[in-house]
Amino acid sequence: MRSGLSRPDNADVASALIREAAGQGAELILTPEMTNVVDRKPRRMFDHLGYEEELEEISIFSALSKELKVHLIIGSCAVALDKDFSSRRAANRTYFFGPDGEQIATYDKIHMFDVDLPDGESWKESNVYKPGLEAKVVETSFGKVGLSICYDLRFPRLYRSLAQAGAQVLTVPAAFTRQTGRAHWEPLLRARAIENGAFVMAAAQGGTHEDGRETWGHSMIIAPWGEIIAEKPDDEPGVILADIDLDEVAKVRQRIPSLGLEQAFEINNIKGL
Repeated sequence: MRSGLSRPDNADVASALIREAAGQGAELILTPEMTNVVDRKPRRMFDHLGYEEELEEISIFSALSKELKVHLIIGSCAVALDKDFSSRRAANRTYFFGPDGEQIATYDKIHMFDVDLPDGESWKESNVYKPGLEAKVVETSFGKVGLSICYDLRFPRLYRSLAQAGAQVLTVPAAFTRQTGRAHWEPLLRARAIENGAFVMAAAQGGTHEDGRETWGHSMIIAPWGEIIAEKPDDEPGVILADIDLDEVAKVRQRIPSLGLEQAFEINNIKGL
């Protein structure tokens, strides 16, 4: 996607893409981080943002999953946490809907993107968003799905924990910056797939957004052995699809049975000459 400032417009675009994916046979659909709004100015965003029960897009996506009879993961939405907005705090929250339209689970992004990049680009998500405290694995009729969001990707222990809890598919909805995406997006995604023997679904924001932000795009689906089985080779909006055989997860984990073999060890800090 290339989400902008208008939540209704973004919901319309997302709905059209979700319908396109379902029309091509998709049964599990993932949208990017910040599906409902991309706005780098918190004050402006909060002026048009409600708390969960007030966000019409949540009801729209619930109804859509029921109509299309699909498992639908809205990568994330910005959701206000304070009724008077005095503290200007929000959640960056994933919504997982079942094919009956019921909300199966939510997940709040744990790791905040607080960075200063080499070109002067600076982000302080913790000024706006409250980090989540709980990792989530969702059991569905076709397998177990581990949830994460964007900057979480740089913290391998989270994905190890999800895989050890049974996750066969790891979702990484994202809005990677163009600078970090060009350098790190693909290698990090492939690493998480390889080290955990899991499928990785990574839906991304892409292009130059209304607020001036530039995101990398290049949505991907990666198999447990690390090969890319579907990719959007640019930053344009669109849909990618892949067939996922969860038997591959068991085969790879049997081939390299590393999930349960972590060893405790001590670190010796040695001062060189």
